[in-house]
Amino acid sequence: MEEVIGGPFSAVLMNAGKALLVLIVGWILAGRLGAIVRKRVNSNEHIDPTLGNFFASLVKWAVLAIVLVAVLGIFGIQATSIVAILGAASLAIGLALQGTLSDLAAGVMLVVFRPYKLGQFVDIGGTSGTVKDLNLFTTELVTPDNVQIIVPNGQAWGSIITNYSAHDTRRVDLVFGIDYDDSADTAMEIILDIAKADSRVHDDPEPWVRVTNLGDSSVDLTARLWCDAADYWDVKFELTKSIKEAFDAKGVSIPYPHTVEIKKSA
Repeated sequence: MEEVIGGPFSAVLMNAGKALLVLIVGWILAGRLGAIVRKRVNSNEHIDPTLGNFFASLVKWAVLAIVLVAVLGIFGIQATSIVAILGAASLAIGLALQGTLSDLAAGVMLVVFRPYKLGQFVDIGGTSGTVKDLNLFTTELVTPDNVQIIVPNGQAWGSIITNYSAHDTRRVDLVFGIDYDDSADTAMEIILDIAKADSRVHDDPEPWVRVTNLGDSSVDLTARLWCDAADYWDVKFELTKSIKEAFDAKGVSIPYPHTVEIKKSA
C-alpha cells in the first residue's frame, strides 16, 4: 500500500521540483535576455533608446510565455491542449484581460508613433514628469521632486499628451506690471537690454517686448524670448530676477494692487 501511495506522490513532488527549477531558470533567463537586448539596441546610435526598453520588455515576456508552456508540459498538459482551452475560453479571457490587452496594443502604438521618448518632459492627461521607461504595458514618469508615477499605456494613448521636450527651442514669456506713472518705454528698454545681453537668449527670433494690458493697478508688459529647451527654466527664473533688480535700480516700480478713490464736489 505504501509503495502504491508513495509512487504517484513522489512523481508529483519530482514534477513540482522540475517545474520550480524551470520557473527560476526561465525567470533569470528572461531578465538576462531582456537586458542584453536593451544594451544592444541602446548601443546603436541610430536607434532611439525608447525602442530598446520596449524590445527588452517584449523579449522578456515572450520567454516567460515559453517557460509557462514548458511548466505546464511537465505536468502533462500539452501545448495543443492549452491552445484548445484558450480557444474555448477566448471570450472569457478577452473580457477579463481587456484592460491588459488594451495596454499592450497602446504600447505598440506608442512605440510606432513615438509621441514621447525616454528623457523627455511630458504631460499625460494632467500628469507631468520625465519619461523614464516605456514597456509593453506601462509608461513610467518621474516628477521634478523625484516621485515615480506609473501610467498604463492605454490611458497614456487615450489622453492628451503635451511634450515639452519635442523641439530643440522654446519660447519664454515674461510678464511685468509697472506703475502708471512710470515710462513704459524705459521699462521695455531695460527688459530688452537684459535679454540681449544673455547669451542663452536667441537672436532669431529676436526678443520682443510690448505693452499687452492696462490693468486695474499696473501697465502690463510682456516679453517673449526664445532659448534652447534645456535652458528654459534657468532663463525664465534668472531673467525675472535680473529685470526686477534693474527696475529697482532705475526707479521703475512694480505696484501692489490698489484702488484709487476720487471724490468730486457737488
